[in-house]
Amino acid sequence: MSILFMTALCGLLPSMDAAIESRRRATAHLSCSFFYSMIPPTIPDLIKRSAGHPFLGEHLTMGQGEHGDIALARFRDLELASSYEPIFDISVHALAQSLSSGAEGVDRFGDELGFQAVTHRLDSAPFDVFDPFDRIGDDQELVALDRMSRALHAINFFGAQRHGLLFLRVHERLLKSVKYDHGRHFSTVLVSFGLNPSRVVIELPAAAVAHKTFLGYLTRSYQHYGFKVAGNLSNAGQILSVSEAARLDFIKMDAAIALRDATVKPLVGYASRLKIPLIFNRVMDEAQFLALQQYDVRFVQGPLFTAHYHDRAV
Repeated sequence: MSILFMTALCGLLPSMDAAIESRRRATAHLSCSFFYSMIPPTIPDLIKRSAGHPFLGEHLTMGQGEHGDIALARFRDLELASSYEPIFDISVHALAQSLSSGAEGVDRFGDELGFQAVTHRLDSAPFDVFDPFDRIGDDQELVALDRMSRALHAINFFGAQRHGLLFLRVHERLLKSVKYDHGRHFSTVLVSFGLNPSRVVIELPAAAVAHKTFLGYLTRSYQHYGFKVAGNLSNAGQILSVSEAARLDFIKMDAAIALRDATVKPLVGYASRLKIPLIFNRVMDEAQFLALQQYDVRFVQGPLFTAHYHDRAV
């Protein structure tokens, strides 16, 4: 009996060994797949992935020469590139140093919450005012350009392994041209690139924020597809459009307008009650920055900080 058992066992050993080896290889394959999925894609990686999207593959490319490390978009007779304005959380360092310490002390502003993407012409200065959408009359062409620009900024942002959130403006005409499922297309593109939509903040124009029902619909739609949503205010009163029905992730307000109208304090208080972070943008100079600090402002953005940050980057 024991001889028969041993004979049968010996016959099973090769198949058992094969099963163990197969399992070991499968485990190793899964481990490698997990490891490689954790490696952040580079800009060239993302450009290759964009080739799978007919429109993006036609218009997005790597730059050449001195621009060989960034992605560019070619649209009509234009070459478009990305710039990024920092958005600082100034509560982090409590501004122990003053602005008089010079541009080299940019770290004193605090930590970066994220960056606002800006589209600029390759042959112009990074933050020169330029709106490619002014050249577009056809709504469908505008939708295509808007989507292309957002993909370009995402590639240059995530491919360079920047930290924080990526703020992307959406053109008002695009919101009207796309009838439903706002955010679905861009979310699909990001996921196909291996990128996480939760690090992207879709920034709605003031015209959309002014309409409470439309704002609620847009906010829910973009958040459904994984994005965060920010709303721009054209005046302090617009903050009343923001409610539980339109649960924005961020609110943005022009610093000069808020200071001129003496509405910084009530805006900060109302946003605090809503528990929605408030960003004061377009901070132009030190005087505005110092004035904002009197009201427990936390997040700031604008040419003042961009200039210092750009000096450090250069």
